[in-house]
Amino acid sequence: MGQHADRVPPPVPEPIEGGVIDSHTHLDACGATDPDTLAAVLDRATAAGVTAMVTTADDLASAQWAAGVAGSDPRVFAAVGLHPTRSRDLDDAARAEIERLTTLPRVVAVGESGLDDYWTTRREDCAPLDVQREAFAWHIDLAKRTGLPLVVHDRDAHDGIVDVLRAEGGPDAVVFHCFSGGPDLAKICAESGWLMSFSGTVTFRNANAVDLRQAAAEAPADLLLVETDAPFLTPHPYRGRPNEPYCVPHTARDLAELRDEPAETLAAAATRNAQRVFRLAQQPQP
Repeated sequence: MGQHADRVPPPVPEPIEGGVIDSHTHLDACGATDPDTLAAVLDRATAAGVTAMVTTADDLASAQWAAGVAGSDPRVFAAVGLHPTRSRDLDDAARAEIERLTTLPRVVAVGESGLDDYWTTRREDCAPLDVQREAFAWHIDLAKRTGLPLVVHDRDAHDGIVDVLRAEGGPDAVVFHCFSGGPDLAKICAESGWLMSFSGTVTFRNANAVDLRQAAAEAPADLLLVETDAPFLTPHPYRGRPNEPYCVPHTARDLAELRDEPAETLAAAATRNAQRVFRLAQQPQP
């Protein structure tokens, strides 16, 4: 494969018995806005034993698309909101539209929202932290008003995220998407009943992943989810290659090995948790 190895998609894994749910993906960013591509992405996921997925918005157009596609295929659910880096776009019209989208069938969460202190110094168009905080507080309030879980984006902002959630009072269900903290944050989440969703980053073997892997090993089984965050964060040993929802069993197996438990046990726990927090069994079929 040589220099083109990073373009080769990972192999489709054998399904884990009982299946698994991808709790956070971005189908539009996977190129699935085209109906044929969407069908192919979903069929690859099904072949890998992925029984459902939550496609998550990062801007208003993405939220509208996610809500629509969730209403067209029984394997897809949606989370709607504005990514914290886009918090400047949360004007009155955007707030009204996101609120409307939360009323649609199969929209199962608010988000992703939170704080991102990585891009604040790297992108001029990234909203500053004070604007992000205001938008985060609004998403928290929306989750509480609608009764939907809140999907949290936390990048280089652990303390700030916890401070805002405590100050505003979190909704009944909070999901730390792409959990990136160490044992200390995992302990706070466990004590607060906040769910931790682990992506391909938990499979990485570099020094930066040591604390994350310890947190994942110690996370309570009833607060654990698995995700792809596709098309980003492809799991080891395929890091850098294209990611899709079908790759979530790779992460689940690696995480199960880390926790010294059968993959079927971990996948079953993560599936139960996703079904509970997103109320998937209560959603009407499209």
